[in-house]
This record gives sequence, structure tokens and C-alpha cells, in this order.
Amino acid sequence: MKQSKSIPEGYMTVGEVAKKMGVTVRTLQYYDKQGLLSPSAESEGGRRLYTDKDLITLHQILSLKSLGFSLADIKQQLISLDTPSDVANALSKQADDIRQKIEQLSASLAAIEQLRTEVLQMQTVNFKKYADIIVNLQMNNEFYFLIKYFDDDMLDYIRTRFDQESGFAFIERFNRISDEIIQLQKDNIPPENEKCQTLTKVYWDLIMEFTEGDMSMLPKLIEFGKLNNTTNEWEEKQKKLNAYLEPALEIYFSRLGVNPFEGVET
Repeated sequence: MKQSKSIPEGYMTVGEVAKKMGVTVRTLQYYDKQGLLSPSAESEGGRRLYTDKDLITLHQILSLKSLGFSLADIKQQLISLDTPSDVANALSKQADDIRQKIEQLSASLAAIEQLRTEVLQMQTVNFKKYADIIVNLQMNNEFYFLIKYFDDDMLDYIRTRFDQESGFAFIERFNRISDEIIQLQKDNIPPENEKCQTLTKVYWDLIMEFTEGDMSMLPKLIEFGKLNNTTNEWEEKQKKLNAYLEPALEIYFSRLGVNPFEGVET
């Protein structure tokens, strides 16, 4: 009874605060030592005393800590809570931090689910490919799923041949010419038509640009182009494109009087 009278009205001991907020006394002592949350007063007997305002500050600290902020970051973010406007601003800042964390977690969750889908479609465990897929997901490369079709040699070639900017630029050009060719297919333009043959040349030039003229890479590209089991809209589009391009390329090479596949094992 005497002990309770020694605590002024409106104040709480470190033990009471710890119990209310679900933390340990040692944690509160550590926050005090780090300059994050110091007691507002001290009793005649030397006991640390906290107020309701201190509880709000502690709530800020615990919330930011749960979001992954370091104590150093938290110390910089804590602001005064002397007016209603201060409290409102603190809550707004905390809400913004939570929204940002939710976005990050949502992106991480989506990446994990996408990687899981790709892992199940691959026939072997290949952590190098998994890493490539994760990197491309982080870069927001919507064509990350293509990685599973390439072997390690092809992936090594792509890494050395393209950086992020040039890789995206090449894919954009490839998709643009593919869309134009598919439109001809939709318009029922025959493969021997000059419009089709003009776009076929552009398409083949892109292939040569990609391979840098290395014909030994053609079998891998042909294998990739088969796409027997399509899993998304882009792959389905490429399957239709290949069906239309195959006779168009035969006509194109026939007119040139060349066979680029001669001597190449396919």
C-alpha cells in the first residue's frame, strides 16, 4: 500500500508499462540506454516512472521495429507528441511506413508464388536458374518465365551479351516485329506476300543480331521456339507466330538461294 502511494497519480512503473505493452523490463531499460524512450520522471525512491504519452512513444517504437526498422532508424523517425497535430502527423507517418512495408511484402509474396510456379514447370533443380528468375522478378521483367527454357550455356551467353537496358530494348524490338507479323497472319496475308517477306527479313536479322552470327546457337533457339506446353498468353502468341513464320522463312531463304541450317545439327 505504501508502495502505491509513492507513485504519483498519472505515472506508471517500468514493470507496469512492460506488462501493459507486452515487453520485458530489460527491453525498456535498453531503450532508455539507447536514448529511444527515457522515463518521464523518477520517484523519491529512484524508480523510473512513465506516462501515457510515453506509452504512445513506445507504441511507435514497437510498430516501427515490427516493420523491420533498425533502432537507429527509429530514433531518427520519432517526433514530438506535444500537440494533436504532432500525434496526427506521427500516426500518418506510421501509416505511410506500414503501407510501404505492405507493398514490399506483397511484391515479395508475388515473387515467391511466381518462382514456385516456374520451379514446378522445370524438370530439374537448378538454383542458378532460380537466382536468375528472382533477379528478373526484382527488375520487373515480365518475361522472367522464359529463363526456364534456356540451358546454362545460353543463360551465360545472354548475361554477357546483354545488360538490363540493352536486354529490355531487344525484347521490345522483338515483340514489336512479332506483333506486326501476327497481324499479317490475322489479316490472312500469305507467307509469300511481300509484306510478310519484308517482316520476315527483319525478324531473321534480329535472330542474327542476337546470336552475332553464331549458327551453332540455332538448334537451341529452334528448340526454344517449339513451346510445346504454353503456359501464358505470350507463349501462345509465339506458338502461333512460329507456325506462320516457318513457311515464310523457307520462302525467304529459297529466294536468297541459301540454307542457313546447312551443316547445323538441329
